[in-house]
Amino acid sequence: MEQRYELLKCLGVSTVPSEDFDEMASNMAARTGFLYGFVNLFLREQTFVGLRQPPAGSGFVVIGRSMSLDHGWCPEVMNRKKALPLHDVHASPRFSGNHVVDAVGIRSYFGAPLIHESGVVLGTVCVIDPKERPLSEARQLRDIVIDGGAQVMKRIASPSR
Repeated sequence: MEQRYELLKCLGVSTVPSEDFDEMASNMAARTGFLYGFVNLFLREQTFVGLRQPPAGSGFVVIGRSMSLDHGWCPEVMNRKKALPLHDVHASPRFSGNHVVDAVGIRSYFGAPLIHESGVVLGTVCVIDPKERPLSEARQLRDIVIDGGAQVMKRIASPSR
């Protein structure tokens, strides 16, 4: 974790919410048709520096800007260092018992790691939604999220952030 903190500091990446990252999370959610989008840095907890979610009063759960390091599926993405497409989280007992399934009512998750050229995983990007997606759409949705992660890493590497 210390290596991640040092690298983020060296790169000048803010660990607080950012309009740029919010916009990137929104674009990813819009491209996939998902309600929620995240740019997530792994600090002492998962920190959503970019967030898109339904507005308050919409009938959907409003998520804060952080989450425990052991909730959701992004910790799995961090560990495996590759994308995780879950078109229906209930299709796998391994992933259906997650706290987020019940707390937020999530049925589909697509996430990709944010890997610096040094090999350090800084965090993830992901989209989540209360509707399951057809398996036939999984590859396309995964590719959109991977592309979103590449865009975030370009922004992180760009001195004009």
